Amino acid sequence: MEEYNKRTEIPSDIRYIKKISKEILKHLQHRKIDEYIQFDVRLATEEAIRNAIIHGNHSNKKLPVAVSYTVNKDKIEIEVEDRGEGFDVKNIPDPRTKDYIMKEGGRGIFLMQELMDKVEYNKKGNKVKITKFTSH
Repeated sequence: MEEYNKRTEIPSDIRYIKKISKEILKHLQHRKIDEYIQFDVRLATEEAIRNAIIHGNHSNKKLPVAVSYTVNKDKIEIEVEDRGEGFDVKNIPDPRTKDYIMKEGGRGIFLMQELMDKVEYNKKGNKVKITKFTSH
């Protein structure tokens, strides 16, 4: 099957999150990718987009979030970029620690790291690339 690439921009509005994840899942289903992998990709993608909208662009609907993805026979790669100032992932606390375990929120990055095979940020910290291998 051919490689599929797409790039799109959405407004910083959480109502667009499911639209993008459904579109990506459609390509995974078409390729008959395991449902467990589909679940991981959907959840991690939705977390990445939600973080870009809320934390990166501060829900400013005038600022777009760019989402691009590539699906091929071995993996899916998704990049999510906001227009925010960025952040340093090393400064994000582990949500499993005693001080943070009961706090609401703060688990998106942890979930992405647990569900995906690779999670990489650009130097500025306003773009994340998540990768899931579909054949092991």
